[in-house]
Amino acid sequence: MALPVAKLGTLALRTLSKPIASRLKSQAAVHPKFRDFIISIAQMNHRITTTIQRRIYGHATDVEIRPLDEQKAVQAATDLIGEAFIFSVAVAALFFEVQRSARSEARKEEARKQELEELKQREESLAKELEDLKLKLDEIERLAKGRGLSGILNFKGIQGADGSKAAAPAC
Repeated sequence: MALPVAKLGTLALRTLSKPIASRLKSQAAVHPKFRDFIISIAQMNHRITTTIQRRIYGHATDVEIRPLDEQKAVQAATDLIGEAFIFSVAVAALFFEVQRSARSEARKEEARKQELEELKQREESLAKELEDLKLKLDEIERLAKGRGLSGILNFKGIQGADGSKAAAPAC
């Protein structure tokens, strides 16, 4: 259930970020100082990708790489900026999801710790109650051994009218 919702959310986020990226691309191509900056980035990107492609295909890498013309460099740079913006939005969404998941997991872990602590307290309480019951049982057994069998059977409720104990039958 969570995976389709996450995919749908990511798709919606990317769809919403595309108009912003295209606006950013159009403004980048118009601003003069930024235009020079992105042209230099596009030329550097062109040199790096061309060198990598030449190495992959086994061509000579010491050949001079011709620079892109200005219009192609601006187009390549604005495309790179747009894709970088969309990628950064996706990374930010992923980071947010990881943080949210970590907070949720921390809350669950805290609830588990609290439940475990409550169980430990209950166990200690039951152990103390069991120890108290054992002490009472030991006391009863001690009293019973001191009085013998008649002491066990002679309850406080079995007393005569004058307050004396009823006579035990002789064996």
